[in-house]
Amino acid sequence: MYNMNGVINVYKEAGFTSHDVVAKLRGIVKQKKIGHTGTLDPDAEGVLPVCLGNATKLCGLLTEKEKTYRAVLLLGQTTDTQDTSGRVLTEAPVTATGEQVREAIMSFLGDYDQVPPMYSALKVNGKKLYELAREGKEVERQARRVRILDMEIHEIRLPEVTFTVTCSSGTYIRTLCQDIGEKLGCGGCMKSLLRTKVDRFELADSHKLSELEAMMHEGRIEEVLLPVDDVFAACPAVRIRQESDRLIQNGNPFGKEDIAETTGERPPEGTELERNCVRVYNSEGNFRGLYRREQGGRCYKPEKMFLS
Repeated sequence: MYNMNGVINVYKEAGFTSHDVVAKLRGIVKQKKIGHTGTLDPDAEGVLPVCLGNATKLCGLLTEKEKTYRAVLLLGQTTDTQDTSGRVLTEAPVTATGEQVREAIMSFLGDYDQVPPMYSALKVNGKKLYELAREGKEVERQARRVRILDMEIHEIRLPEVTFTVTCSSGTYIRTLCQDIGEKLGCGGCMKSLLRTKVDRFELADSHKLSELEAMMHEGRIEEVLLPVDDVFAACPAVRIRQESDRLIQNGNPFGKEDIAETTGERPPEGTELERNCVRVYNSEGNFRGLYRREQGGRCYKPEKMFLS
């Protein structure tokens, strides 16, 4: 039984659920402790970072990261699942011009209130929405504020539009497609979806399960295993004095006097975590966790520990 700690950038293929990917990878690497970083629809493809070993503590952090997708919007049709795999509810002619379509899409840039789809893994009263939807039930859902950070339209060939969108966590691209169609008055749904980026994990560096299985057989799987501390590469690194190793080994706070060396600069334009946290290593250079800098750097308190 292996015990690897780190993140593998998996290319999720169509037909697999995110849960399927975790189950199959668990069998490939012969390791139980594995978790994914946010669901991707079964018909969708693309980047799905999967965490192994103590890196499973990263799952929540990576789930909240920005994501980038390449989508194909089909105008003139709505379905019960908000994509072309569902039952058609309405059909209408697309009378909008290409410029009107462009304006409607770009109008969603910024913050907007999005109602989650019934076919989603969100829970209402302890039951997943898609389970209720399969029973023919529809329940009221509260709109959630999401943020569309960037959009680029690649091709308008009506009734289809291909575009790329970078968005906040919790944004449903299926729902965005439906909302664009509703704004144009003809309806719309998602024809295809490819996730191209999750935080630092990009499509070009992702690997299909078949590739990972071959690499495992060849003893090369660790070549694609990103160490946990690399996820926090933007945070400065702190190495602790030998006599203070016991503090971080037990996940205790430490002071400025316990630091032997600090490398890396605090990024002024980084995230709140990157601006206020440091990667902490023991005197032998082994990564132990992420600590939050307090009292102007005189005290450091554990934010998230990654002790093996």
